[in-house]
Order: sequence, then structure tokens, then C-alpha cells
Amino acid sequence: MRHFHLTRNKQWRPIINVDKLWSLVPAEEKKGLTAKSDVVPVIDTLRHGYGKVLGNGLLPKLPFIVKARFVSAKAEAKIKEAGGVVSLIA
Repeated sequence: MRHFHLTRNKQWRPIINVDKLWSLVPAEEKKGLTAKSDVVPVIDTLRHGYGKVLGNGLLPKLPFIVKARFVSAKAEAKIKEAGGVVSLIA
């Protein structure tokens, strides 16, 4: 099969599951976090080398913001149920 303009980065999509998202948050940000916190952690998955968030696992009931390129429907539902927000980035 011929590819006239082959770009391999279209298929680049390393995955991370929902249960591993909290391992990306530094310990000092987790320390004072409660359900009523005004300052919430922002988890930028692209900065950590992940392209897609999948919905396997559980999350703590704490507010947070997830920035990702691709998010599955199940992962988005779990993040919103836990009190988080999903922000899609290009």
C-alpha cells in the first residue's frame, strides 16, 4: 500500500488509565487538598507523555482538572462523577 504523505505521528496515542492519573500529581499538591478546595491540581497528560485517557479504575472524590488530547466516554464519565473537569487540548 502506498502512502504519498506518510506521517507516523497520527497514530501516536500512548494511553493512561483513570486510576493512574493521581500518580501524575506531585505530593505537595495532594497534601492540603479537600473536597471544598479552591485551588485544584491540573493534570496535563500530554506533558507527562500520554495521549489518551481510558476509563479503567477508580478515582478519589476530589476536584481536579484533566487536560488530554483524547478521552474515552467512560473515562470522562468517571472524572465528572469524581468532581473533576475534562479539558481537551489539540
